[in-house]
Amino acid sequence: MQVHKRVFHKIDFDRQRIIGNYIVDFYVKTLGLVVEIDGSSHDDKIEYDRIREEFLIAQGLKVYRIQDSDVKLNLAHVMQDLEEYIIKEFG
Repeated sequence: MQVHKRVFHKIDFDRQRIIGNYIVDFYVKTLGLVVEIDGSSHDDKIEYDRIREEFLIAQGLKVYRIQDSDVKLNLAHVMQDLEEYIIKEFG
């Protein structure tokens, strides 16, 4: 809900977007940014995630990763970190 309907700095986040053969958690087309929320479902998929991230980067996208536990336990900090990352990478 923190990025729903352009609430976060009027940025349009698409949820569950298909890019190539992959589904990303969030995608910001105007920035070329993929936001991935990693949880326990990624524990046994290290190689898969590496190949997937390489594909996304090869498409000219930036990938920002967040731990799901951080989202659940400290959302304000996650949002601040995301804001700082966007300012640093995209101005």
